[in-house]
Amino acid sequence: MNTVDFDAFRSAIERKLMPHPAITRNAYTAWFARGEMSLDQLRRFTVQFSVFSNQFLLAALNRVVNADSLEAAREAKEILLNELGVVYASGRDRARRPAAAGDAALASTEGSIEGGVFRFRAAHYEWLLRFAEPLGLGFGDLGRRRHGLPGTLHFCDELFRLYGSADYNQAMGAAFAVENWAAAGFWKELVAGLETVKATRLPALPLAFFTWHDRIEGQHRAHLWDELRRCHGSPKFREGPFLRAGAAMLDAVKVFWDGLDEDRRAERSRVA
Repeated sequence: MNTVDFDAFRSAIERKLMPHPAITRNAYTAWFARGEMSLDQLRRFTVQFSVFSNQFLLAALNRVVNADSLEAAREAKEILLNELGVVYASGRDRARRPAAAGDAALASTEGSIEGGVFRFRAAHYEWLLRFAEPLGLGFGDLGRRRHGLPGTLHFCDELFRLYGSADYNQAMGAAFAVENWAAAGFWKELVAGLETVKATRLPALPLAFFTWHDRIEGQHRAHLWDELRRCHGSPKFREGPFLRAGAAMLDAVKVFWDGLDEDRRAERSRVA
């Protein structure tokens, strides 16, 4: 791979994708981080986040089905099966896996699903269900498309179309965009707000779904550019489709958060 070409491409990404407001200016999570939301606002957030979390499984499966190589299919399975409850196996935690597998706070963020153990309670969506219980939300209140706001459903549909695309460059561009969004700090803002709620109003609120994702995204951040360098070296790689898919994916991320922000502002107006 030509290093000069990659450096130019990296510069293009830093100009065209990294300043996207989905990464740099998230009004909703900045507000959420203050921990000032009402419990009803927190319930409405939980419902929309549960729709995204549950519907993401379809996009992740689509990525497995549309993988262009065995290696890519296996990488996609790592994500999908961990989401579904296969705890990553790593040397240091194999001995304690049976005890840790159902607890998001203890489940490993390193290793592979190869040799991992499946536990129903280790499924990420079940962690979110347990988070929702102290808010008075049950299984039937969460996760279905019928619960989604238009912005949430648009985001889910774009994840299915782009992240799970059969087109190599679309799929890689969308995945790179999603990883940069996830590593940009929104998990930390969610955790900050939820820790305030837990400390002041709802001590039974379990935060492991959010703290686990914050931990793993911190690890992913260190590998983003290395992964991009490998992608850029593929003979199938094309810069234009990659950048267009990345921008479209970030547009959809912004639609999701803007929908939540509009919803909480509308609720505030109704109350006032």
